[in-house]
Amino acid sequence: MTAMKNLMTVILIALLSFTAFSQPKAGNPLIFADVPDMSMVRVGKNYYMSSTTMHMSPGVPIMQSTDLVNWKLVNYAYDTLADVDAMNLVNGQSTYGRGSWASCIRYHKGRYYVSSFASTTNKTYIYSTTNIEKGPWKRIAFSPAYHDHSLFFDEDGKIYMVYGAGKLQLLELNEDLSGIKAGGLNQVLIENASLPAGENIGLKAEGSQLFKVKGKYYLFNITWPKGGMRTVVIHRADKITGPWEGRLALQDMGVAQGGMIDMPDGRWYAYLFRDYGSVGRIPYLVPMKWEDGWPVLGINGKVPETLELPPSKGLIPGIVANDEFDRKKRDKPLPLVWQWNHNPDNSLWSVTARKGFLRLVTGRRDSFFVKSRNTLTQRTIGPVCSGTTLMDASNMKEGDFAGFCVLQRKFGQVGVKIKDRKKYIFMTSAESNMPVEIQSIPLSQSLVYFRIDCDFRDKTDKASFFYSLDGKTWTRIGSTLKMEYTLMEHFMGYRFGLFNYATVNPGGSVDFDYFRISNSLPDL
Repeated sequence: MTAMKNLMTVILIALLSFTAFSQPKAGNPLIFADVPDMSMVRVGKNYYMSSTTMHMSPGVPIMQSTDLVNWKLVNYAYDTLADVDAMNLVNGQSTYGRGSWASCIRYHKGRYYVSSFASTTNKTYIYSTTNIEKGPWKRIAFSPAYHDHSLFFDEDGKIYMVYGAGKLQLLELNEDLSGIKAGGLNQVLIENASLPAGENIGLKAEGSQLFKVKGKYYLFNITWPKGGMRTVVIHRADKITGPWEGRLALQDMGVAQGGMIDMPDGRWYAYLFRDYGSVGRIPYLVPMKWEDGWPVLGINGKVPETLELPPSKGLIPGIVANDEFDRKKRDKPLPLVWQWNHNPDNSLWSVTARKGFLRLVTGRRDSFFVKSRNTLTQRTIGPVCSGTTLMDASNMKEGDFAGFCVLQRKFGQVGVKIKDRKKYIFMTSAESNMPVEIQSIPLSQSLVYFRIDCDFRDKTDKASFFYSLDGKTWTRIGSTLKMEYTLMEHFMGYRFGLFNYATVNPGGSVDFDYFRISNSLPDL
């Protein structure tokens, strides 16, 4: 009998061990989409994350999670960054690759703060609210633009900002955050913050994120040794004014830039991101422990593929989503997953002019797609994705171009154009840096379906373009686009976009019935 009990105990332990081992786990990358420059804060059981979307409007997206894995968009810090020509895409101006850059999210005495900066306006911005998911937001702006800054509320009531690249600076802010405090602390914080990674540095230490844990100050930065990879360096000090000592904290797969976050159960993680080709800069979570008062990142210095966290339920509909454009009175005109390329002209789009459709109307002549207004975008997602839409071209005018695209400097389009009062389906590729019409096909009807498939596996970075006349049979058109992430021009991952612009006579319009996104590729 005893032997039987022992055998049953062994079997039970084995079954429990197998069950625990076989439970689904979260994996890296945490989000296979362009969510760069993350900053995180935990308030109770909720985590909030801000990120960079640069020239897009609305801007500085706010995401929420209860498990650090499954995130959803809940708000933006602003609708428009500024009413200037570059943000409005007027008078030949644009702000691709600029707009608002790395943000910092903080929580202090019942109020949330999200700060950012913009070379477009040479200003630093601080947005605050008591309700991060609903707003309203209070906006403060002052000059100059403090690069990659970290906002920090110290326990003594003082408010600081750390900023810069290589040589990092420390500033003290006014109590109302309206600007730099006259006569306040203003000093070099660290003369050469890149030093823990060596002397031969390409990208000097930047992306500052400052924390305080158990009375010590910790500063996270990214640097990039020449011939090496993106690297995490961490400095610590007993006083905010220093002296500071630094360590190389992580050097694996180029996963770097971010900070640290704790969980209610006492576990710690570093949140970082990785450049991953044309899909953009994608977030990773890295387990973190404490040794001798230092954060130690990774598993034996490596970024793990799996995490002891709940599995991801996917990015749809939290980060990207389908949209049938069927609005009820209480609905917002556009769900949070949508962002306009630059500031929109709100008089030229509608989701109510025709029930169940998004209408885009042209309001001026444009000679170049990326200079045209009111392109409505969503992120592409990896490792693969497919986007589809149905467009009604009945009210297009001579010289109009409208349809579906993947947007970056080297963009690709499939759509309808009007030439000599006739409709054509066209595919354009800007793979060679200048747009080239690859194929054009006569169209004898007004309703046409478009599809774009994106393959980001192992940085394949290819997009394929299709059209259909009935929504069932799809025909490939044009050429496969070799997508490329460009830094200084657009500086963001590829996005799906719905567009309409005029080259001859403004006033034409198109109606989009829906946008649908899938994280798989259809069978051809």
